[in-house]
Amino acid sequence: MALIRLTLDTRKASRNKNGLYPIVLKVFHIKPRLIRLGHFTSVEGWDDKNCLLRKSIRANKNQDCWEIEEDIEDKLFKAKRIIRELGRKLEKIDVERLIDCIKDKWDENPDSQLRKRIENDMTLLTWGKVLNTRKRNANRPGTGRWYLAGVEAVMKFNSGRNIPLYDINVTFLKNFEAHHLGKGNSKNTIGIYLKAIRVIYNSAIAEDQFTPLKNAFKHYRIPPSTRTKKRAILKEKLINIKSLVYEEDSPLWHTKNYTLIMFYCRGMNFVDLVKIRVRDIADGRLYYGRSKTDDSFSVKITEELSNILEHYLQDKKPNDYLFPANYDGSTEHFQKYKSQRRRMNERLRVIAVDAGIEGQFTTYSIRHSWATIAKYMGISTEIISEGLGHKSLKTTQIYLKNFQNEVLDEANERIVA
Repeated sequence: MALIRLTLDTRKASRNKNGLYPIVLKVFHIKPRLIRLGHFTSVEGWDDKNCLLRKSIRANKNQDCWEIEEDIEDKLFKAKRIIRELGRKLEKIDVERLIDCIKDKWDENPDSQLRKRIENDMTLLTWGKVLNTRKRNANRPGTGRWYLAGVEAVMKFNSGRNIPLYDINVTFLKNFEAHHLGKGNSKNTIGIYLKAIRVIYNSAIAEDQFTPLKNAFKHYRIPPSTRTKKRAILKEKLINIKSLVYEEDSPLWHTKNYTLIMFYCRGMNFVDLVKIRVRDIADGRLYYGRSKTDDSFSVKITEELSNILEHYLQDKKPNDYLFPANYDGSTEHFQKYKSQRRRMNERLRVIAVDAGIEGQFTTYSIRHSWATIAKYMGISTEIISEGLGHKSLKTTQIYLKNFQNEVLDEANERIVA
């Protein structure tokens, strides 16, 4: 329970130019805070026991003591009333927010936001944890971790304190963006954080957990992603991987096979590859679900793909996982999957050197390369988008942006030559 009392702030640093001390409201809620009330007197001029001005003291001679006492008593009464109104909600707020509530009450402005703040007490961390739990229960822990990463970034910016959704406004978001730009963080990183916050914020609104005065994200534009270093690998370099020879059943041998399978299956994600079971192969096709969107995919098994799959199909039952690096998609085994993905990318660096591939080569490079090679071959962006399982052509166009510039440069060179 918060405690409030009137007192005199007798710290030397608090004295005004006339050497008088401020009358304050001392608020104790987890830790103490002082609120100045706009009136001053001397140590002798204040009756601390009765919380009154001593009218006979020189410092108070030229003050309307009756009016001052009426004002400070009124503020004390309203502050105590706020505490009663908040009741158990006090457990959810810190002393700084309690002081804001008290000051709002003192203003007695018809447009005071006090009531809105009390009714909209849902915080970013609280709702973020709700969404994280849902994703974990739905075996989507990666998305849940993304939400919490955004929450953690905001709380770190907010001096480690949780923040009510009501207090996330355009100014706060712009300050958050400026803070991270000042630290040298990229717009892509800032955008990842803010997109997670936007999901949490809008979800709370949609589920009637929070009613904003104005939706901050309808008036604030998240920094657009900037172009990242090109990750696509030329088809000739990928073909080099086919000729690499490694000891059968060795980690590099499996990594080589996984790389080609992902490429042959329209740039399949690694997480989708490790979930495949034997039963997902039927009628000359490989069926799999994309974890990110829950969409179903069906890929015709080419001769090259069949030659690789033949090894993994031996002596297995329909419900068996097709590959040794299996993952059931559960939250419980998510860390295991992350370790597998990390090892896969480590081995891809070795394969890149062996195949003469320069620069970064990861599981994502395989997906990006499939899209870029398809575009080079004249396949439409719409078909590439559907092949990748993108919901929007804009996402596919991001994959192909560098490619489009290269084509334009080549065309220009031919024209001006």
